[in-house]
Amino acid sequence: VNGLMTLGFAGARQQTELCNESLMLEKLPACGKSFEEMMKKVDSKKWCNLTEFIMYYDNFTQCTEREANNASCFWPNPLAEGFITGIHKQFFSNCTSEKVHWEDPPDEILITLILIPVMLTCAMITLVVWCSKRSDIL
Repeated sequence: VNGLMTLGFAGARQQTELCNESLMLEKLPACGKSFEEMMKKVDSKKWCNLTEFIMYYDNFTQCTEREANNASCFWPNPLAEGFITGIHKQFFSNCTSEKVHWEDPPDEILITLILIPVMLTCAMITLVVWCSKRSDIL
């Protein structure tokens, strides 16, 4: 059985092709060109709003995946990622995520938020101690 399994794995290994990186790099720019043509339909002020071009981006991703697979390459791979990163820099370099600036609440609110759980904890401890000393009545 081990011999048959080894033979099966060896056969599977022989059937896999090596990644043709040059073919993939030759075909990927067509995906970028197609994406560029589709993005011309979108106002450049809306390029940071994903809902405006999500279908175009989906087509672009599927195209890069298809071309990588046609060249017997896995996807994503470092070369495809480099190409996709270039497209991102071309179209989305001005899209920055706004960071939320967190501030502490005013002191009155902060003190209240701290004291309420402390007081409840003290009240519960007092209740437990009182009930345990009065066990003869309860």
